[in-house]
Amino acid sequence: MSWIPFKIGQPKKQIVPKTVERDFEREYGKLQQLEEQTRKLQKDLKKSTDADLAMSKSAVKISLDLLSNPLCEQDQDFLNMVTALDTAMKRMDAFNQEKVNQIQKTVVEPLKKFGSVFPSLNMAVKRREQALQDYRRLQAKVEKYEEKEKTGPVLAKLHQAREELRPVRDDFEAKNKQLLEEMPRFYNSRLDYFQPSFESLVRAQVVYYSEMHKIFGDLTQQLDQPGHSDEQRERENEAKLNELRALSIVADD
Repeated sequence: MSWIPFKIGQPKKQIVPKTVERDFEREYGKLQQLEEQTRKLQKDLKKSTDADLAMSKSAVKISLDLLSNPLCEQDQDFLNMVTALDTAMKRMDAFNQEKVNQIQKTVVEPLKKFGSVFPSLNMAVKRREQALQDYRRLQAKVEKYEEKEKTGPVLAKLHQAREELRPVRDDFEAKNKQLLEEMPRFYNSRLDYFQPSFESLVRAQVVYYSEMHKIFGDLTQQLDQPGHSDEQRERENEAKLNELRALSIVADD
């Protein structure tokens, strides 16, 4: 949202107190910031859920690629390990999809609905500013006739100008009063609106990572070889790699 006060037809009389204008600008500025934050949060959530889904889909693809590796046909232990990995990755992907669906339903959709209110607010502010422009223009017109010599024609025009001004002034004051009352109420309602969504976001993450702890705990138990530490595995891998490097087909010229 952006707001640019009209500067056309400024009367000499201060028709809107400066304190009122400051109050309006302050409340409207808070809503501008809220709209930007809502839009950014919605965008960041989409990036996050898209990345989560891409991660779990890639993990499933890797396990499927490993299952098609010729080693799985030749080594039963390797086949068992990759099969366990594939099962874990598919479980992870399923829970991830469930988490993303929950976030979409309870967080992203409410954010979209909340954001859809701001165009109507923008329009109300524009109508208020248009009313203020008309008010200033007609007030300047009244002041012009008030400064002239009070002849019959001038008095008639002054009376007509005042009659034109009255409904325009009332319209602006009504719009201004409504916005000054409702903008703070709208801003203050944000916590009650968003709190259930944010609680749901936290619960979805807690459930997901609790399930991941179980899944990878089970996988670790299936894959761990008793008596083999990470250092031992690293030394064994390095020894096997050295054996491969010793082959003539990979030896340096």
